[in-house]
Amino acid sequence: MFCDRHNLRFSIIGDKSRLPQPLQIAISSAEESSKTKRGTHFVMALSYSGRHDIIEASKKISSKVEHGILQATDINESTFGKLLQTNTITEFPNPDLLIRTSGELRMSNFMLWQLAYTEFYFSNKLFPDFKEADFTEALSTFERRQRCYGGRMK
Repeated sequence: MFCDRHNLRFSIIGDKSRLPQPLQIAISSAEESSKTKRGTHFVMALSYSGRHDIIEASKKISSKVEHGILQATDINESTFGKLLQTNTITEFPNPDLLIRTSGELRMSNFMLWQLAYTEFYFSNKLFPDFKEADFTEALSTFERRQRCYGGRMK
């Protein structure tokens, strides 16, 4: 398997129940067989909605407050971020780089909370046509950027 050869961990975020049953089985198998891999952690979003993710995290916080597990004064960015889907599969850092293919210049309801300080790379190519050289160019462009995390560049 690809994950074994490359020491790759594979995870999916999104509502897997909306996917066809054979795909759900294949995804579960890949996630299970790669969960102990310590190399790159490849996270793919399928049937994922940033708004849904935020709403579900809000419901979890509300429930914790209602049951006395959490005080309203304890709610902060860290508390909220830990309840998003990206943190239920692992301690998933917010992305440093997002590659958006297809020429679209919008986020399409994708990781709305997590992308606050992410750098963006836009490509006119469709995802199936996005090759290794394109990926290398995206990484090269990212390496040249000066990150400011919401502050001003100096």
